Amino acid sequence: MTIARVPSLAHWGAFTAIVENGRVVACEPFAQDEAPSPMLDAIPEMVHSPLRIRKPAIRDGWSDGAPRTGHDSFREIEWEEALDLVTSEIQRVRGAYGDTAIFGGSYGWSSAGRLHHARSLVRRFLFQGGGCVDQFGNYSWGAAQILLPHVIGTYQPVTGRVTDWVSVVKHTKLIIAFGGLRLSNAQVTSGGAGGHFLRGWLHRAKAAGIKFVMISPTKSDAPDFLDAEWLPIRPNTDTALMLAMAHTLFTEGLDDTEFLARHCVGADRFRSYVLGESDGTPKDADWAAAICGIDASRIRELARSAASTNSLLTCTWSLQRARHGEQPYWALIALAAMLGGIGLPGRGFAFGHGSLNGVGVPRLPLPGPELPSPKNPAKIGIPAARVTDMLLSPGETYDFNGRRETYPDIRMIYWAGGNPFHHHQDLNRLRRAWQKPQTIVVHDSWWTPTARHADIVLPATTSLERNDVGGSSRDPFILAMRQAIPPVGEAQSDYEIFRQLAARLGYEQTFTEGRDEMGWCRLIYDDFRASAARQSVTLPDFEDFWDAGFAVLPPPENDFVLFDAFRRDPERNSLNTPSGKIELTSDTIAGFGYDDCPPHPAWLPPEEWLGGELARRWPLHLLTHQPAGRLHSQMDPASISRGEKVHEREPVRINPADAKARGIASGDVIRLFNDRGACLAAAVIDDNVMPGVLLMATGAWFDPDGASGRPERHGNPNVLTRDVGTSRLAQGPSALTALVEAERWQAALPAVQVFIPPVVRAAMPVNNDRTHA
Repeated sequence: MTIARVPSLAHWGAFTAIVENGRVVACEPFAQDEAPSPMLDAIPEMVHSPLRIRKPAIRDGWSDGAPRTGHDSFREIEWEEALDLVTSEIQRVRGAYGDTAIFGGSYGWSSAGRLHHARSLVRRFLFQGGGCVDQFGNYSWGAAQILLPHVIGTYQPVTGRVTDWVSVVKHTKLIIAFGGLRLSNAQVTSGGAGGHFLRGWLHRAKAAGIKFVMISPTKSDAPDFLDAEWLPIRPNTDTALMLAMAHTLFTEGLDDTEFLARHCVGADRFRSYVLGESDGTPKDADWAAAICGIDASRIRELARSAASTNSLLTCTWSLQRARHGEQPYWALIALAAMLGGIGLPGRGFAFGHGSLNGVGVPRLPLPGPELPSPKNPAKIGIPAARVTDMLLSPGETYDFNGRRETYPDIRMIYWAGGNPFHHHQDLNRLRRAWQKPQTIVVHDSWWTPTARHADIVLPATTSLERNDVGGSSRDPFILAMRQAIPPVGEAQSDYEIFRQLAARLGYEQTFTEGRDEMGWCRLIYDDFRASAARQSVTLPDFEDFWDAGFAVLPPPENDFVLFDAFRRDPERNSLNTPSGKIELTSDTIAGFGYDDCPPHPAWLPPEEWLGGELARRWPLHLLTHQPAGRLHSQMDPASISRGEKVHEREPVRINPADAKARGIASGDVIRLFNDRGACLAAAVIDDNVMPGVLLMATGAWFDPDGASGRPERHGNPNVLTRDVGTSRLAQGPSALTALVEAERWQAALPAVQVFIPPVVRAAMPVNNDRTHA
């Protein structure tokens, strides 16, 4: 028996792959990881899964223009034929409709490696071939990415660069966590990690005597060991609570007038709004209590507590993934400014604690390793969450960050990395839009829902079947990802697929720059090493790094405090805003004239919330979160994720009173539904979820029933979520603004089909007549 130990990396942690006779049998966590993720155990099973795509394949019915159903059969073809076919389609579409008829789709989570980062590669390939329609922003923090530069001149704090935990443990006395501090979210970070840190830092914070107040509709959003005070809040109403806290600070003279005067602009107009002088409605605690469901006296006490001690306000990413999602982030900054702690050790505001690993971890300010990306000669892109709108509405105009843009007419989608049939909203609407392009090409390793909705499917290797370099700007480690096994079936790396296509299209040298896989790995590491050297940090040369399997950055000499230089001297260290200061009121946003995004933080009732008219018909608010047993939809077929399901369906947590009113018992399969769709899920009775709220993980592989009107079978909540932008400013996703109803499912249970590979037949000649419009 031949046994090998090979270092590698996933988004959920570094590990050593144990390989016996060419097969991955186990993944040992990285020795320096204090809290490794159990998701590592799913890797061997997924690498050798029967759902692996073995050969290139084309969808039956594609050449005839038959609709994509997700239940289609496929026909295998040889690689040479597949590459010729993709080449001819790219040439045909570019020639007939132009570069902007191709949509370069990818979402970047397919690999922690930076060379084989699918989103970087699909962009590099399509941009160098003439360009394509790109995507701006993301689904994780799309609203914040657009808003924050208007308010504080950068969106860096939402990516994890916030006051570090060393400073917090030393100086903070109170942490108010809007959205909580969910540990399962901290298992993952884009680019991978050598260590998982949130649990350890929370224990240190607790030991230091820091008090925690957690504001969320579910108590499970904070670990029990924190003994956090839980304030249950109606979903999507955090802005009202923050405004009421601001009202208490203003009216009781607890606001830091000196900080507001020297470091902020627009405080007077914000104050006028909060006090009700501009609209006749004071945003006091009694007003907010009726909206958010928290007692008015507790709101006032919370504001006074925050003003009386060293407090840190933190907000999860989830709060801005809702209708008017810009507002809670803006209101949090305004509240922190009124408290006067911005730029002081352990105080101010932060984003992303409890959203992913690495937030606030002490680290030198270096970017992570990355693959260089060229510019897009087509000079066009859409907000990431507006894919369906683009496909359904070519030629229509839309607003985005002060610009009026026009949706292009997409004839071809080229998708590598990511699963839009997981992360997009209103999947039934997406399925209708997905019929619009003439051709859809997908690279994937498994028969995912996206691969099943493709016309040409190219099998891609997993991270353990190629060489790469990984690492994140939130983690001190850079890690070697050495090939552990040969490619499964006839899979090829995304890089190699694009290289061969670039050769056929006449720009192989431009794409490769004369480098093979290891040449790019060396360049990525050497560029990172050079950036470290510019900060007087010496890292080993590539050979020593590759042999050791990792390199590590030393800890920074000083604690990092967000905006400390700006606080000391706002004139010399001004922010990148029009005023150089924190903009509590933005004249720029005011100039856009958006009725769904006013020029200062404001309470705007969403169309769907528990205090609105629609709640009479749909009385339950559905909240979705990152699952503990998979990353988004990755590894859902593995036993660790499937072991968390009930009756093969995704669990949905429901308050006992809501369950009793509907005759639902724990373990019952229930139908969740609204006007957008329906899905089946398994009820789990949980008194840690507040009444009127359902809690459900995202990422169950989309399994629509072929029969008309039947519910999705597996429990994908995005058949229920609303596909509308956060506002005309950011056009981010609004997944957490969704009302539904629930009822027991009393008919025969349909079998879950999505973990059964589609029918794939052996190779036959291909009809490449692409004449249909």
